[in-house]
Amino acid sequence: MMSNVETPRYPMEGGSSQSSLNHHQQQQQQQQQPTILSRYESQKRRDWNTFGQYLKNQRPPVTLSQCNCNHVLEFLRYLDQFGKTKVHLHGCVFFGQPDPPAPCTCPLRQAWGSLDALIGRLRAAYEENGGLPESNPFGNGAIRVYLREIKEGQAKARGIPYKKKKKKKNQNLKHFKQSSTTTPAAAASASC
Repeated sequence: MMSNVETPRYPMEGGSSQSSLNHHQQQQQQQQQPTILSRYESQKRRDWNTFGQYLKNQRPPVTLSQCNCNHVLEFLRYLDQFGKTKVHLHGCVFFGQPDPPAPCTCPLRQAWGSLDALIGRLRAAYEENGGLPESNPFGNGAIRVYLREIKEGQAKARGIPYKKKKKKKNQNLKHFKQSSTTTPAAAASASC
């Protein structure tokens, strides 16, 4: 004898047209809701849009396919006018002093660290927007040279040495191996 009670269908059992309709509505709602971007992704998008606008404002306008490292260098120089880092000129009495005692008329520039981070974001955005890695103008050697010169120049102007951090070798591991096979006195003399 058959009952008139309808058993519920679950998506795992083959589903019904109603469940597929609900799934379709859920997909549409997810597509309509704006995705929340991370701080990095938001900044990368803003930077990419700013660079695109900069290229459009050139006379004549430059398309992304025409863009090269010279356009990127011009963009970085253009951004200097919005900088907040005091960079003392060679003739300034405060040149080379990290904390000058009085104000001066030296220009404000973009800090090299900000420019370095900007280039990293733009380099990633270029490839995410269809650019090929081998033609990425943000990864060009001229950009790295420019950033290095900015870094060194700003360090001299502020009297702050930027020294490359040396990678630590596994000296602790060597010391441990030596001390486990030798006497403590021999291990102490070997580590000096």
